[in-house]
Amino acid sequence: MKKKRGTAYGVIGLGRFGTALAIALAQAGKEVIAVDRSEEKIKNIRRYTDYAFVAESLGIDTLRETGIQNCDVAIICIGEKVDVSILTTMSALELGVPHVIAKATSEEQGAVLKKLGAEVVYPERDMALRLGKKLISDNFLDFVSLSNNIEIRQIPVGKNLIGKSVQESEIRRKYQLNIIALENNSETNIEIMPDYRFKHNDIIVVIGKTENMDKFEKDN
Repeated sequence: MKKKRGTAYGVIGLGRFGTALAIALAQAGKEVIAVDRSEEKIKNIRRYTDYAFVAESLGIDTLRETGIQNCDVAIICIGEKVDVSILTTMSALELGVPHVIAKATSEEQGAVLKKLGAEVVYPERDMALRLGKKLISDNFLDFVSLSNNIEIRQIPVGKNLIGKSVQESEIRRKYQLNIIALENNSETNIEIMPDYRFKHNDIIVVIGKTENMDKFEKDN
């Protein structure tokens, strides 16, 4: 990808978090480079960005071939594999990406990534902490702002969704929102199956454009 006007993002690692992030950025009209070892994940993400690459390794030479150095922001979404996370973060920094954000799953991993020069995020930890709190004021909590009009938001399930399955709700098709977690009775689930049926007191965590979230809340 040649550098274009506007902020360009690189998303490395297409797990649930990385995939949802890449889709949200692409749907907001951002330039996105997506990189993962899985051919299936790359095939799926190509519906949203032309710049999707299968990479067997994530060293500096491989990342250079994908064009990550042309990005303004690179997000390393490989928290579970600590060694790969550190190597990939180092490679992105060495390639001169101005802003490198790395996902971490432990304080120890985060300390290493921060020392390398990356901004560190703990999505699972932060999500669990914040979902455990009472809903405030108008019954939703914005807790991550990814850009001017992309965010992750906690939204209580409305009466129009109770009893419907995730697939039947068509939240992605109708609102271009991706569910990344679900909370009920202080239990957080990040593996939401398509046949799961929404229950009373469910709270979903979605990622997407602000205006789409506002419309979803109004409709539901």
